[in-house]
Amino acid sequence: MKIKHIILPFLLIFGFIACEKEYIPNLPTQSDDIVVEGYIEAGPDATPAYVILTKSLPFFREIKNANNLFVTGAEVWVGNGKDSIRLQEYCWKDLTPEVRKQAAKAFGIDLDSVNTNFNFCVYLDFAQRMKGETGKTYTLSIQTKEGKSLTAQTTIPRRIPIDSAIFIKPPGVNNNDTMAQMRAYANDPKGPDFYRYFTSVNGSAYIAGATSVTDDAFFDGINTKFNLFKSEPRDAESDPSVFGLWKRGDTISVKFCTIDKAHFNFWNTLEYNSNSGGPFSAYTRVKHNIVGGLGIWGGYNASYLDTIVPKN
Repeated sequence: MKIKHIILPFLLIFGFIACEKEYIPNLPTQSDDIVVEGYIEAGPDATPAYVILTKSLPFFREIKNANNLFVTGAEVWVGNGKDSIRLQEYCWKDLTPEVRKQAAKAFGIDLDSVNTNFNFCVYLDFAQRMKGETGKTYTLSIQTKEGKSLTAQTTIPRRIPIDSAIFIKPPGVNNNDTMAQMRAYANDPKGPDFYRYFTSVNGSAYIAGATSVTDDAFFDGINTKFNLFKSEPRDAESDPSVFGLWKRGDTISVKFCTIDKAHFNFWNTLEYNSNSGGPFSAYTRVKHNIVGGLGIWGGYNASYLDTIVPKN
């Protein structure tokens, strides 16, 4: 009798499993949108205007060949209200080894990790015929060979540099002999301003951190001080005890940029989603300024702070 009571539940479970049909969700078909990442810059040693075009993918689609994501053969124009230029398309496989080194540094690419079949493509104003200038508005016009049209515009705001920086003992229990915290000082003028920063260590490429943007809502029109954290690559394994700190003795450079509100909104919403903590956290729709596609066309007004982290 007891055996029957034990076996019966297993028979019922087996019956339910045997009758269960495989469920295949009916996923909506989505067309590929064009994703734009493009910038024009003002300031010393300004990076030439460039645009990267890729295709969006539905969440459940498998990426079989990353090279197929790049949009090639498009016409890409940049204008300032008076003149316009067409950006030239350059692809990785067509570059000489020396030019590849320069491109790798400009775009933060690790040459040692580049696959031999990799073919990164970019539309570039190599001769810098259209230079970014403070206060000007720049338009972007894209026509793909498939007939898609995209437009956008951005402005380059006033330049606001970091005045100075000092290095202090890190908070909490830490090896002050090896690591330091940067404290930066800046004079924020009256009126809304928006900032984004990048860091470079010992001549490496400039990279933006996980939270690279801020506005001046809490320090508008005043001299302000703030902790400026070392940017870490998103795919890097980092030690939480030293995250954002600077290694003593390193030569560092901070690229400190002012951006307009639309440019700020893009990175602010994108970084919020990237750092939100998983699929069950609050979702914020990423704001972009591309008409006819997705992404960002942004202006930077860059200044630089170069220094050496003191050894003690």
